[in-house]
Amino acid sequence: MAYQKVEIEFNGKPLTIETGKMARQADGATVITYGETKVLCTAVSSKQLREGQGFFPLTVNYQEKFYAAGKIPGSFFRRERGSSERETLTSRLIDRPMRPMFPKGYLFETQIMPTVISVDRINDPDTLAIVAASAAVEVSDIPFSGPIAGVRVGRVGGEFIANPTLEQMAQSDLDIVVAGSRDAVIMVEGEAEFLPEEDMLEAVFFGHQAMQPLIDIQIKLRELAGKPKREFVVPEADKDLTEKVAAMAEDKIREAYSIRAKQERYAAIGDVKSQIAVKRSGTFSARSRSVSSGR
Repeated sequence: MAYQKVEIEFNGKPLTIETGKMARQADGATVITYGETKVLCTAVSSKQLREGQGFFPLTVNYQEKFYAAGKIPGSFFRRERGSSERETLTSRLIDRPMRPMFPKGYLFETQIMPTVISVDRINDPDTLAIVAASAAVEVSDIPFSGPIAGVRVGRVGGEFIANPTLEQMAQSDLDIVVAGSRDAVIMVEGEAEFLPEEDMLEAVFFGHQAMQPLIDIQIKLRELAGKPKREFVVPEADKDLTEKVAAMAEDKIREAYSIRAKQERYAAIGDVKSQIAVKRSGTFSARSRSVSSGR
């Protein structure tokens, strides 16, 4: 894999993505740099499907090493500790927008490992890790309907800022992470100080617009260094089974999703799945028990 590097200006500072220098044995690997913050991300996907595999085993493991901030554990704690709460939550921020971008029916074990290798304590690495993860899969041979990108949106003095510095975030009345593709917002996560719904929607649209250069740079990198995607044929669905489930459950599911209270909505959806699972008629009965498990 030849070394390639692409660069854009983001919020007045250079943002670069490199590939082909580190982790060359991975299916895809990228290093994203913004200021003095660097994140390495590797992506690997098995080419063999486990027997009886019925779900998509995607693992995202975001790590912030002590050495990234110039610290070396000493005294009793000479080794890195287990995942912190922040690392776990950031892993979920990456998993949520990426998981639906893999082809339906793709059940091969896949691991995405973003690691912070340098942090300047100015630029937060978590949203950079979303971009690095997407770019790593983009340049790999793993089937993927990306690219995606993610930005943090803050608001200081009434002005929205994409990927604000830590100092700016201390003054912000808004902290949300928006992830999406070229045409759609896939995930929104965050908090705000009693802002009206109109302001929150404006922040989401601002974030989606702000991430477009991050999608463009990934497309450019893929064109320069991307591997041909491995052949994957989407398995055909059982049409008869699908029609029977839709006839029994579609209206009830729509009604359940119209419930605004979260716990009540989940309970209603669970009831519909249970009702379908106990239906037993002919060949349909043997398969209906798997409906509630999902992907």
